[in-house]
Amino acid sequence: MVTSRRLLYRSAFWEIARPRHPLTAGHVVIRLSDPATEFAHPSATDWLFCHGLVRAALADVLGATRCAIMFAYQWHPLGSAIGEPVAESSTPTFHLFSRWDGETTTPGHQLSLPAHRRAGETDHDLEATDAALREALRLAVPETMVGSDATVRAGVEPLSGPEPLVRAVDAGPRHTILEPVRNVAAISEVRPVELLAMGAALTALPRTGGFSGVSCVALEGAGTSAPVRVHAVRRSAAEDHNPLEDLFNSPEVSLALL
Repeated sequence: MVTSRRLLYRSAFWEIARPRHPLTAGHVVIRLSDPATEFAHPSATDWLFCHGLVRAALADVLGATRCAIMFAYQWHPLGSAIGEPVAESSTPTFHLFSRWDGETTTPGHQLSLPAHRRAGETDHDLEATDAALREALRLAVPETMVGSDATVRAGVEPLSGPEPLVRAVDAGPRHTILEPVRNVAAISEVRPVELLAMGAALTALPRTGGFSGVSCVALEGAGTSAPVRVHAVRRSAAEDHNPLEDLFNSPEVSLALL
């Protein structure tokens, strides 16, 4: 799929697009337009803006009600890439896997296969869906926001204070769960400063034991009391076991993706 056909929407800092090899009709990416862009309050605010836009468009076009997000930090999937989407490029990229009733395949099924065996969706199958998504995205953006700065969109200043905004919980030898301290059940409720704090917590994860990067799965709570969580799994090119296989077997993640 050529780049011009993959692009669905471009905002101040981020692009909403189809990946090169979409695994389901609900598989889209949010990626930085300029890889050199700093992850700071403006770009974090714009990411949340784009996430809200594309979630609304996916709900409108596909009836999607749930969504899991996968991304990698300083890590590129190797070999068969079991459990994770193949890398698009070195540009920071977030893979969104929306879910809806009646879907013909699931992201978990596709990701459980080696990368070369994932059938995915064809350009022809997605033409009508992508046209509808572009129109839904266009209609969802108020004219006053088109081309405006992300900080103006947010209408708030970055929050600051001595209290921590994110907690990190060890869930295994290579597995850490990051979640906002404040009770947040949906990504739409996350503040830019909390998104930045999660990013800082991710970069601060220990790299001892030969770990070189991190594979992440971000999930919304399954109920009003369940929090937004980022499951961060430390990775190494020398690992003798793929930790994502264990993560996919956990009830929370399997429910979201399988």
